[in-house]
Amino acid sequence: MRTELVTTLKRQATRILADLHQSKDPILITEHGTPSAYLVDVSMFELMQDRMVLLEGIARGERAILENRTLTQSDAKRRMKKWLG
Repeated sequence: MRTELVTTLKRQATRILADLHQSKDPILITEHGTPSAYLVDVSMFELMQDRMVLLEGIARGERAILENRTLTQSDAKRRMKKWLG
């Protein structure tokens, strides 16, 4: 992962954005030597968001199993029938 100073970003934003779109690798932006932000390509950000939604769903399912909040297929069908008509 590449690191850029915030002052470099201010001066060379067009070049840095072009590099970002081409490489798709996030860029760490620093201020006074301290990490401040990540610059991420839009398509990569959207992919990460989609993955987070999926992982959160898996985590909810695993929690439900651990807490014994599960149904048999026939019980699930019976409960869903009232919603589906």
